[in-house]
Parts: sequence; structure tokens; C-alpha cells
Amino acid sequence: MQAPVFIGSEIYRRSSYGGRHPLAIARVSTVMDLARALGWLPAGQYRTSPRAKPAALTAFHAPAYVAALARAEAEGAVDAATRARHGLGTFANPVFPEMFRRPATGAGGVMLAADLVRAGGVVHVPGGGTHHAMADRANGFCYLNDPVLCILRLRALGMRRIAYVDIDAHHCDGVEAGLGGAGDVLMLSVHEERRWPFTGALGDDGGGNAFNLPVPREFGDAGMARVRDRLILPALAAFEPDAVVLQAGADGVSEDPLSRLALSNGAHAAMALALRAMTPRLIVLGGGGYNPWSVARCWTRIWGALSGHAIPERLPPEAAAVLEALVWPGRAAGRAPPAEWKTTLADPPRPGAVTQELEGRIQVLRARLPRTLARMADTAAAAKGAGAHDPRARVASGSAG
Repeated sequence: MQAPVFIGSEIYRRSSYGGRHPLAIARVSTVMDLARALGWLPAGQYRTSPRAKPAALTAFHAPAYVAALARAEAEGAVDAATRARHGLGTFANPVFPEMFRRPATGAGGVMLAADLVRAGGVVHVPGGGTHHAMADRANGFCYLNDPVLCILRLRALGMRRIAYVDIDAHHCDGVEAGLGGAGDVLMLSVHEERRWPFTGALGDDGGGNAFNLPVPREFGDAGMARVRDRLILPALAAFEPDAVVLQAGADGVSEDPLSRLALSNGAHAAMALALRAMTPRLIVLGGGGYNPWSVARCWTRIWGALSGHAIPERLPPEAAAVLEALVWPGRAAGRAPPAEWKTTLADPPRPGAVTQELEGRIQVLRARLPRTLARMADTAAAAKGAGAHDPRARVASGSAG
């Protein structure tokens, strides 16, 4: 079997959303450095992410929005009309020097990942996972919706059934808006209830192809394992996807400041491994994660699991030095991070409780599964018979070059 591939870029090392933003922290570059320090990222398994061309981005995004995003980077500012129309220049989505190039690099990375798994395999793209962006508007720290672009690329490469699984603490509103109702894309999202963007209710089926599971605060590893084994894996077994895209946002880990979930990073690694066993093609994205130590440890642990590496009980000095060098602008002022954040990779298990309420919600969604899959099959057959093509599925040749 072909070794897993990691897609990264140096652009993440030198760019930031600004010192007061939750994404002022180093994330992807730390994962790259930590994996290399552990000896887990040989040159043969690493690919530098290309930057997607504007024409490729219009597979999903409105041309006027793509142009506005590029113009905002070039000019270093936006006018009031652009801010109002496209959501650029806000606190959540500020103007910063790489505001087009950085998300376009993430988009290019996920489209390259789709190309790489065409014949089968596993690709990890921690710079991907920006699941809130809308077709013509920035939203929730996300300028481009690379999960949608990844799925559209897989579709263009001939994948007839694609599953999207999202375990970020925040609901994937942009993905659902972009692909809701599609007969060939099954979407499953596990996210904190009553958390921004306040979408993804239990009864929201995304137009007929989505399963949304809002979970309570303090949702832990045992709950995620229950959701995985009783809902996600049975749904994938019934759907038989040609490819699976996992958005593995790290903001559900206990130490993250933007959620109140209580997962360990072992829950994320276990999900990635379980999904790998269900499909010939797996693409694992990043997403949320706003504590620099926990997000780096989570995504590096995922990469180690996918690559078959044993997790050390304590990090070797070279790897510990990577975590020792991290800073968290504006947070934890005057407080040193706990020693385990800098000396270990694997969190201890955080099982938590599997409540009757959670069990009931899983049962509600399981009961819907046969009807949903039947309706999706009918939708896909009707679209094929009519020769219909979703205009969002346009993929320019040389898309990520």
C-alpha cells in the first residue's frame, strides 16, 4: 500500500490573521516541525501545497468574490461596500498580507490531495478544513471553502459517492450550504450544541443528505466513540463511499478556548483510523484549533497514526523543543503551559459520560438513515438520467497549478 502523504507549505510559518485574532498562533508549521523532529515526515511523503488559481476557485466561489479577495490582499484594505457584500475586513475575517495566498494555498492543497488519492491512498492536509466560507462571502475565519472544493474535485475525477465527516466543534455551515441536497455527497457533522454558527440542529437534514448531531458540553472520548461506532461507521458502510473527507478540527479538545467539549486528541486519531478502514481513499483536513500546543499535538498525532508510527510516551528532546518554542499571543499571560503540553504527544483518555440524551439523538439519526440513502440514490439517478451537472462542480484544468 502506498505510504500516506502529508501536504504542507511554508506560507503558514510566516502569516497570521493578526496579533489579536485567535489565528495569531502557529499551527500547520508546528505540525510540520514536530513531525520532522520525530522522524515521521521523510521527503518522500511530503508535498508542498500549490496555490489554487482564481479560475479553479470559481468551481464553487463566485468570480466577483474571488476577485474581491485578491484585490483586498493587493491593496491591503477593503471599502465599506466590499466589507458589507463579501464579509472581508471584519474582526473574524480581517485584512492581512496573505489573505488571498494563504487560503488559496489551502485550496490548492486539498485539490492536490484529491488528485493524489485518485488511485487510492491517504493524504493529510492540516492546512485545509475551512468549512464556514460561503460561495460569495468570508465567514467564521474562513475565506475559501476548501472542503467543498476538495469534494468537487473528487467528483470531477469520477468519484460517484463521497462522504464528508466533520468533527470540528463548530457546525460546517458553509459545506452544508454548498453541497446540501446533493445525491452523491453524504455529510455527517458532530458539533457542540448552542455554539456559533448556531446551525446544524438535529432535525436539519441539509436538503436531504446531511446528518447533524449537536452534542452537549463536556462531550468526551466515550461519546465520540459511541457516535463513531453507532452512527458514522454504519452510515458509511451503507453508503459505500468511493472517498471520504474528514475535517478533523482540533477545537473539540479540552484545552481549546473556543469550545466547551472535552475530547482528547486520541478521539481524533481513532476517528481517522476508523475511517481509513472504510474507504479506499481518505483525505484528512485540519480545521479549528486555537490553543497552539493542543492543535499541534492533535494533528501530529493524527499523522503519526495514519503513518503507522508508535506514539512515544515522552517526546525526544528535538520534538519537545518545537513545543517549548511556541507562544500564544494574548493568552495565558504570565502562566507557563503545563509540562505535558510540551513533553508528550498523546493526551490521556478523557472518556466522559455517554448520556441518555446522546443515545436518543443517535437513535433519531439512525432511524433516518435508510430513507436518506434511498432519497439520495433517487436524486443521483435523476440527475444522471437528466444529464444534469451542478454548476458548482466546474473544475478548471490545471486547477491547483
